[in-house]
Amino acid sequence: MATASVAFKSREDHRKQLELEEARKAGLAPAEVDEDGKEINPHIPQYMSSAPWYLKSEKPSLKHQKNWKVDSVGRKKIWYDRGAKIHQAEKYRKGACKNCGAMTHDVKACMDRPRKIGAKYTNMYIAPDEKIESFELDYDGKRDRWNGYDPSSYRHVVASYEAKDEARKKYLKEQKLKKLEEKLNKNGGDGATSDGEEEDDELRVDEAKVDESKQTDFAKVEKRVRTTGGGSTGTVRNLRIREDPAKYLLNLDLNSAHYDPKTRSMREDPLPDADPNDKFYLGDNHYRNSGQALDFKQLNVHSWEAFDKGQDMHMQAAPSQAELLYRNFKAGKDKLKSQTKQTIMEKYGDAATRDEIPMELLLGQSERQVEYDRAGRVIKGQEMVIIPKSKYEEDVHTNNHTSVWGSWWKDHQWGYKCCQQTIRNSYCTGSAGIEAAEASLDLMKANIARKEASEESPKKVEEKRMASWGTDTPEDLELNEEALANALRKEDLSRKEEKNERKRKYNVEYTNDVTPEEMEAYRMKRVHHEDPMKDFLG
Repeated sequence: MATASVAFKSREDHRKQLELEEARKAGLAPAEVDEDGKEINPHIPQYMSSAPWYLKSEKPSLKHQKNWKVDSVGRKKIWYDRGAKIHQAEKYRKGACKNCGAMTHDVKACMDRPRKIGAKYTNMYIAPDEKIESFELDYDGKRDRWNGYDPSSYRHVVASYEAKDEARKKYLKEQKLKKLEEKLNKNGGDGATSDGEEEDDELRVDEAKVDESKQTDFAKVEKRVRTTGGGSTGTVRNLRIREDPAKYLLNLDLNSAHYDPKTRSMREDPLPDADPNDKFYLGDNHYRNSGQALDFKQLNVHSWEAFDKGQDMHMQAAPSQAELLYRNFKAGKDKLKSQTKQTIMEKYGDAATRDEIPMELLLGQSERQVEYDRAGRVIKGQEMVIIPKSKYEEDVHTNNHTSVWGSWWKDHQWGYKCCQQTIRNSYCTGSAGIEAAEASLDLMKANIARKEASEESPKKVEEKRMASWGTDTPEDLELNEEALANALRKEDLSRKEEKNERKRKYNVEYTNDVTPEEMEAYRMKRVHHEDPMKDFLG
């Protein structure tokens, strides 16, 4: 039977319980019955609907779900003994704090004032050892937020409220005496006044002005009168104007701007189609991107960029310095912009200060009416259509030219038509320059023809055969057979020496003189890798 976990007093009790369950399963012991007298099936798990038999309880309760054998009385009440001392030595002990001389901590965890010369060296004014406690709290003690709270620390709060009450009573008494004196002086000595209730109301309204210097968290403090919570005394600080509707009530449509109840923010405009003149709330993003919020954001960005570039600047650590540097940066940037603008205007001019552009250029049309006949001749109106000029300079002739640059083309080069020159900054020579250019061209052609006619054909130079170093052997090459045999023998010896490194000599004879026979021997002995029969050659 599945029952609740039981804390047995000993192993013997646990063993007896297991033997009893085994005997019940085997049928050797009477079956266990519940409170109604029904037999409990050991194969069916039983839960906490009924109290276990070992609790000796008449009816089910929550008592069997707790560990009632553990006595937790006083465990959650204990706490550290604040400021308790156990022993105070007269001399410095080895391993103690070098600053104060206590054995319960080291110099890093010392809470005393750092001494000019520590207790280790002066051996005087040894601080007492702290009382170190270690105890284990129960479940409730770990979660008790008031465990270890010192009620004496609340005295200053009580004293503050008592001081405020005393100041309020004193103020009301002074105001009441002042009002009575004014009434007596006004009525000429009459004692009683008829409007005492009105004076009390005025005094109650003035209670909010009492001791306003201590109200540092919010600016406005009002008296709480006829509140839903009941009571007409005390003050309340306004977080916002209560007449303003909540953000989520501005538009009850489900598809309207999203409202975050945790941060109480609505980033988008809840009423985008409404008249802007009638709206007083345009969303949180509107306030973030307008007014001083945008300037503050730019200030933060400037401080981050300046810090990344190596400047010692931090917005949170030194806000005044960051703002001053940002102002200097803006002033320098504006000055640089104005200087750049002035330089460009001096170099290229200012089109805004010139004369107005004609209407023909702006609109490409005019109000003049021209009539044509069937043949396209002008009947009435403007006889000659004037083509408007562009904004670029036209018909401006420099260096005595009568035509503009690009009016002549020859041999893939632009030039002037008046003098046929291809140099842009050249001076115009007119028709004389054209004739001189043609004459020089004719003279150059005649000189080239005369030189070609006077030149003789070059003599043929006998080519030297490079039989020794060439890749192709000429057919008429004659070799000495004896020298060729000696070269082949030397080639075989050198190849054997290369294979057997032990027979390689230290002194190697090297010469640049290679005979045709030695070259022929190298060709004959060389391995042709592209030859398919190279593996069968000896």
